[in-house]
Amino acid sequence: MAIDNGSNGFSNSKYSMLSETQSALRKLLQVAQSEIPSECVPLVESVRFTTDNKGTPDFPCPFKETEATGALKAVEAGVASAIANLVLGERERSAVVDLERASCFLFSTYLATVGGFDKADPKAKTLLKDTDLKAAQSNGYRRLSANLYETKEAGKYFHLHGSLEATMALRMIGLPGHNPELTDYHDCINTIESHVKNFTLDELEALNAKHKQAGVSCLKPEEFKATEHGKILASEPPWTIATLESSSPPVPFHRVPSQTSKPQILAGIKVLELCRIIAGPSIGKGLAEYGAQVIKVTAPNLSDVPFFQIDVNLGKHTCDLDLKTAPGRKAFEKLLQEADVVLDGYRPGALERLGYGPKALVELTKSRKRGIVYVAENCFGNKGPWASRPGWQQIADCATGVAWEQGWFMGLNEPVVPPFPMSDYGTGCMGTIAALTGLYKRAKYGGSYSGATSLCQYDMFLLSLGVYEKNLQEQLRRVHDPEFFTLRHFDSVDEVGRRSLKTMRKVHPELFDDRSKMNGCGHGVSKHRDVTRASYSKGFKAEVKYVCPVVEIEGTWNGWVRQARPNGFDEPTWDGWEVDEDMLKI
Repeated sequence: MAIDNGSNGFSNSKYSMLSETQSALRKLLQVAQSEIPSECVPLVESVRFTTDNKGTPDFPCPFKETEATGALKAVEAGVASAIANLVLGERERSAVVDLERASCFLFSTYLATVGGFDKADPKAKTLLKDTDLKAAQSNGYRRLSANLYETKEAGKYFHLHGSLEATMALRMIGLPGHNPELTDYHDCINTIESHVKNFTLDELEALNAKHKQAGVSCLKPEEFKATEHGKILASEPPWTIATLESSSPPVPFHRVPSQTSKPQILAGIKVLELCRIIAGPSIGKGLAEYGAQVIKVTAPNLSDVPFFQIDVNLGKHTCDLDLKTAPGRKAFEKLLQEADVVLDGYRPGALERLGYGPKALVELTKSRKRGIVYVAENCFGNKGPWASRPGWQQIADCATGVAWEQGWFMGLNEPVVPPFPMSDYGTGCMGTIAALTGLYKRAKYGGSYSGATSLCQYDMFLLSLGVYEKNLQEQLRRVHDPEFFTLRHFDSVDEVGRRSLKTMRKVHPELFDDRSKMNGCGHGVSKHRDVTRASYSKGFKAEVKYVCPVVEIEGTWNGWVRQARPNGFDEPTWDGWEVDEDMLKI
C-alpha cells in the first residue's frame, strides 16, 4: 500500500505510529506494573492517541522515541485522571495524548524562541540572563570539552564531559582550560581528540574517577548489558516509588479556585525544585502544567544553561538560594514547611550531604503531620556500581549503547550521539509520573514517598522496544537530507541538532508549522491542533514560544498559567502567584 510520507513522495512502509505507540504502552505496563497503582491501570489503558503521521517516523534515528514518550505520557495521563477523580469526583473522563506534540516535547528547547530567536541564534543571548558562569557553553573550545572522541585504541570511543565547568576535563587530558587562540570548530575538535587519543579507555576511566568527572566509555548495547550495572538496571522498572514513612495521615486534594476555564488538578500543590539543565526541571515543568505552584531553587554561584530556561521554567517561580549559607538554609527550610513535593536533580548524594536527603526532609517536616513526596533524577539510577557517577544525557546515551545504534543507523561503524536531548525529556516525564503517583498515594493512604528515575533507565526502556525494522530505516535514510548522514562521532550536539532540524523541517513540516492550515490528515485525527504557542514573558521582556501540552483530560485544564522567567527572578516565598492572561487563551 502506498502511504504519503508528508513531503517526499511515497513509501511502501506499513509503519503505523499509532500501533507502535500502543505496542510501546503494552510493554511499559509490563515493565512498570509494580510502580503504577492497580486502580490507575484501566485509566491508562483507556487513553486515546491521536496523530497526523502518514507513515514516516518523526526523527532521523532508528529509535521509537515518539512511541516511547507517547506511552509514558499515557501513563502520566492515567495517573492524572485518577487524581482528577479525587479532586472533581469519580466519573468516566476521556484522556488524549497528541503524538505530534509528544514528538515536539522531546525537542522543546529547540522549538522554543525568545523574541523570535531560537537556541542557535546569537541574538537570543541579548535577552537571556547569563548563567553560563564559567563560559562552558559560550566558548567553543570549552564547549567541546563535552564531546565524543576516539581513543588510543582504534574503534573505541570516550565521551569526555566537562559538565558546566570544562577546565578540569581539559586539564585531565593535558590541555589548558582556556585557549583564546583556538576558535575554529574543526580545529577545536582535532586538538581535543588528538589529546584523548593519548589514552586508552581504561586510562581515561581512571582519570575520570580521580578527577570526579562525568565522562564515560562509549559502549555497545550488548557491552552495557554485560556489565554488572547493566544487569542490575535491567531488573529495575523505569522509575520507582517507595514509602518513606506511613504514619502521617492522608492529605486529600482540594479543588482550588483559579482563573482557568476548567479546574487544574494540582492547584494548591506546592513543589520545590532543586534542579538544573533539562531532565530535572522537566519534572517541575510537568507538575506546573497540571497546576502546581513550582519554585525552582538555584544557587547563584552554580552555572546553568541560559537558553534552556526559556523552556523548562514555564509555569514556575524561580529564586536563588545558597544552601551552604545560614540565610539560604533558613529561607529554604521555611519554604519546605509548606512544600508537598521536593525534586532533586543534582549529583547523587549532593543534597544528602547538605542535610536535605529524603529521610532528612521527612524529619524536618514531621511536626506538620503531612507527608512529603521526594523525587530524584540522575544519570545512572540508584542501584549498581555506577549509581554514584555523575552524568548527563549524552553520557547515558553513550553508556547504554544508544549512541552506537545511532551510528550504525547512519551507515557508520562508530557511535554518534542521537539528535536532541530526548532522553532528558523522557526521563523528565518519568519523574513527573513518579511525583503524581506519590501525591496520589499520599491522598489515598497517607505517608511520605520517595520516587526515583534516571537517564539510563529511560534509554533502557527505549532500547527494549527495539529499533525500526530494516526497510523502515532505509526509508528514513532515503527521505532525510544526505547532509545529516555526513555527521561523525566528533560532531557536537549543537551540530547534530542543527542538521536534524534542517532535515525534519523538510520531512515533517507539521512539527513546525500551524497544523490548522495544513491539508490532509492521518489516523486518529488530532483536529490539527497547533504544536506551539507564544505569549509575552515579563521575565525575559520578550515573546516566548513554547510547545503545547501533550495530554488533555476531560473536565480539566492542562497548561501553564505563567510564562517562563530566568533563574533567580522571584523572591523565595509562596506568596504572590500571578497569572498571565495570555497563557489562558487555548
